[in-house]
Amino acid sequence: MNVVEYGTENSHVIILLHGGGLSWWNHKEVAERLADRFHIVMPILNGHAGSNAPFHSIEDHAKEIISYVDKNFGGHILLIGGLSLGGQVLVEILSQRDDICKYAMIESALVMPMRLTAALIEPAYDMCYPLIKKRWFAKLQFKALHMKAELFEDYYADTAKISKEDMIAFLKANVGYCIKDTIVNCKAKTLVIVGGKERSVMKRSAKIIADALPTSRMEMIPNYYHGDLSINHSEEYVEKLLNLICT
Repeated sequence: MNVVEYGTENSHVIILLHGGGLSWWNHKEVAERLADRFHIVMPILNGHAGSNAPFHSIEDHAKEIISYVDKNFGGHILLIGGLSLGGQVLVEILSQRDDICKYAMIESALVMPMRLTAALIEPAYDMCYPLIKKRWFAKLQFKALHMKAELFEDYYADTAKISKEDMIAFLKANVGYCIKDTIVNCKAKTLVIVGGKERSVMKRSAKIIADALPTSRMEMIPNYYHGDLSINHSEEYVEKLLNLICT
C-alpha cells in the first residue's frame, strides 16, 4: 500500500482515506493545515492512480490498513477520516477493529446496497470507459462532482490512469457495501457527516451509521454536495476535526 505523508513523525497520527476515483490530493489541503501538529498519513486506495495493487474489496482493504497501523503505529492511532469509498473502508475498519483509533470522521459513506445499480455498472463501463481518457468527457464528470476548479488537472490525470477492471471493481463495491453488525462494538468517538444536497440514500446511510455507533454524532451540512466538506472546504473540515478531538 502506497501512502503520502505530511507533518513530523510523532504519536499523534491521523489517517485520511480519499474517495473513489480520486487520490490522496482529496485531503491535501486538510493535511497542509494539520501538518504542524500531527503526523498525517494518506493511503492511496488500491486500484487507484499511484497505488501498488488492484482493488479487490472494501473488506480486504480495511484489513490491509489495519495491518499497516499494527506494523507502523502499534495498533492504535488518534483519528481516521474517510470520504465516500474511503468512508466505507473506514466503517469496515471500525467493524473489524473496535479500538484502532480514538476518533473517526465518516463523510458521505453509502451503507445501503443498491443492487440494480451494481448490475448496471459493468455493461455501462464496457461502453463508456474509452471516454474516460477524453478531456471533454472528464470535464463533464468533474463538473458533476462539484469540485473546485483547481483540482481538475489532478482529477483528469489520475482518473485516466485507472484501469477499467479496477474502476468497475471499486464502483461495484461502493454500491454494494453493507454495514456489519460488529460496528456496535466500536469505541471511537465518531462524527458522521453528510451534505444537505446529497441523495436521500446517502442521508439515510448517514443515519444508519450514526445509529449503529455507540458514541457518534451525525451532522447534515446544508447546501453541501457529496464530498464537499473535505474537498472544497478544508478549513471547515479541520475545524470540525479539532472540535471532535477537543470536546
